[in-house]
Amino acid sequence: MNEIIKSNVDELGYNFIPKKYLPKGKDEYWLRNKQNQNGIVYRQLTTFEIESLVRNRNTSDNWNRILVSDAFSPDLVQNCKFFGLVRIGKLEPYYLEFHNLRRPVGLYNSTIISSDFGDNVCIDNVNYLSHYIVGNDVMIVNTNELTTSDHAKFGNGILKEGEPEFIRIRLEICNENGGRSIIPFDGMLPGDAWLWSRFRDDEILQQKLKEFTEKKFDNYRGYYGKIGERTVIKNCKIIKDVMIGSDAYLKGANKLKNLTINSSAKEKTQIGEGCELVNGIIGYGCRIFYGVKAVRFILASQSQLKYGARLINSYLGNNSTISCCEVLNSLIFPAHEQHHNNSFLCAALLMGQTNMAAGATIGSNHNSRSPDGELVAGRGFWPGLCVSLKHNSRFASFNILAKGDYPAELDIPFPFSLVSNDVSKDELTIMPAYWFLHNMYALARNSWKYVDRDKRTDKTQLIEYDFLAPDSIGEMIRSLTLFKKYTGKAYAQKYEQGKKYSEEELTALGKKLLEAHNSVIGELEITAEAVENSDRKIILVKVLAAYHLFKELVSFHAVVQLMGFIKTGSFKTLSELQAEIPSRLNISAWTNIGSQLIPQSALDSFIEQIHKGKIKDWDQVHAFYKKQADSYATDKFHYALAALKEVHGIQIRKIDKVQFKNLLQQSIGTKEWMTKGIYDSRAKDYSNPFRKMVYTNPAEMNIVTGSLEQNSFIKQEIEALAKFKKEIKEIITNMKL
Repeated sequence: MNEIIKSNVDELGYNFIPKKYLPKGKDEYWLRNKQNQNGIVYRQLTTFEIESLVRNRNTSDNWNRILVSDAFSPDLVQNCKFFGLVRIGKLEPYYLEFHNLRRPVGLYNSTIISSDFGDNVCIDNVNYLSHYIVGNDVMIVNTNELTTSDHAKFGNGILKEGEPEFIRIRLEICNENGGRSIIPFDGMLPGDAWLWSRFRDDEILQQKLKEFTEKKFDNYRGYYGKIGERTVIKNCKIIKDVMIGSDAYLKGANKLKNLTINSSAKEKTQIGEGCELVNGIIGYGCRIFYGVKAVRFILASQSQLKYGARLINSYLGNNSTISCCEVLNSLIFPAHEQHHNNSFLCAALLMGQTNMAAGATIGSNHNSRSPDGELVAGRGFWPGLCVSLKHNSRFASFNILAKGDYPAELDIPFPFSLVSNDVSKDELTIMPAYWFLHNMYALARNSWKYVDRDKRTDKTQLIEYDFLAPDSIGEMIRSLTLFKKYTGKAYAQKYEQGKKYSEEELTALGKKLLEAHNSVIGELEITAEAVENSDRKIILVKVLAAYHLFKELVSFHAVVQLMGFIKTGSFKTLSELQAEIPSRLNISAWTNIGSQLIPQSALDSFIEQIHKGKIKDWDQVHAFYKKQADSYATDKFHYALAALKEVHGIQIRKIDKVQFKNLLQQSIGTKEWMTKGIYDSRAKDYSNPFRKMVYTNPAEMNIVTGSLEQNSFIKQEIEALAKFKKEIKEIITNMKL
């Protein structure tokens, strides 16, 4: 049966902190007084004020425990029940208005227990308000329960004195069995979540990260909930153990429990009707509306949950939107989009700029006897309509999957690929470089829009949005080797079946064919290996085009980085530029840490510093991110030059004027076809008869979809091409090439 505890009514509002947890020499208000820094000088009520309060149908267990400011007006407190120590700031004869909600300043029709109020608040019809510190100009209207317990943690995965370990809140990200669980804390960045969820065999690192988290908090009981200035709460049911920043707007929520809701005047957070949020951290500038359910979660700044979305045991990165669908046990880096009620994502690590289409089911573990599968996808992962994938699977950057039920685990190493499940032939088909060949508009526009939509004010982590970056360039370099190997193997199997080749010989043969643009390649069936956990064929298509595109893009990326480096100095000659380039540039591994790309060597050194105790807290971890952000442009520049040497054998330090000029001019050709590809891929939508058939005439189509000629992004890219050409010309002129 339920245990109903009976206590003396005189104790209601007192003894918030059990005596055994009170530090020596402290009273139950010691943390409350520490938290309340509003500067208001409170005094006791006068006899006249008490009489006025009584006439206004107010009651208190002890009027001496009601403290007020000098600008207190008892006429603005009506029909309230007070218990414990209550402190009230200035109350003046104004009304507050927000989104057409108009209510007079004051406290009305409410039960208030041991709470503090700033100046000119409006508290009306709050059935139960207990142990909160409320800021200035706050409106709380028609709310059933707004309480804080003595052991409140506000969504952080910490323990209070006397609490056992098993009640600690953890986020079981990336894996359903909890093997990658992390301890959430307010201020956790995507890189923090990634760092903690990886390296599970590194016991020292795991212990240190736990210590960093526990160091951020103490285990004292008795912290009050806080509601920041100008926050508006209306028509909510249950709000318990919630810390709320300033300028937040909460309306019609069903249940908010054990949360930190970050909000500020510049980055306002809103929570709307029907939402039920438990055990979470909500970042600045977030929007949560219409029946959302979220449990054990972190929502990074400037992200949205809408239309019945379910987010459980997951971290959602900055500038992301999830609506309608269900996401479980996942770590999602910034700029994720998922808008469809019938899409499902589970046990995944998505590394940014990802998009889930309707019907996509990412996380089926039906091919395993236990829920321990995982999926890892590089930036730009895009499973199409009704895609079903099995764990474990892994994808390179900017992979798009065509509609289909993929029967086995996948490991796709080729970036920018279209992956298709050909049921009629029972084959897996992969088209590397698909985006550049057939959908340049979407690829380029997505990179632009993510930058445009990044509204973070705290940019501790430098997010990479460009589709050409060290991660994708590295994957293209690895793909070039595989293209050569698979092409050579296909040729040998078709034309030289009796001859034995070593892997090196096959690679050399494939390189010879590809470099010569040999027409025989079009007659070959080029297959890949170790890409799908099955015995069926994995067909690579348009390998010749992909091979030369990837090589060209490596060169183009190097020129773009060179142009950026040249802008940082006043180089008058090629020799001056060459003198500033390191003599040793080697291809190195990079790691995507929360959408921030960091050299693996820097990460290894950083982890070693944690081991040695030189990195002692999360602030120093975040300082590492900032340091890497500061050096990123230089590191990326050096990597681009190393890639140029690796793929083309070109060393900028040793190049002559003619070669350098040719390299610059070749980049113009690349930029031109990319810009043309942007236009052409969008123009297809205007020439396709099946697109046009629903419109009476072209004029109507232009009104509905927008004119191709007036497309702002295309115009922007045409202008960018002109600027690019101008900058190349200036370099050639200024350096007398």
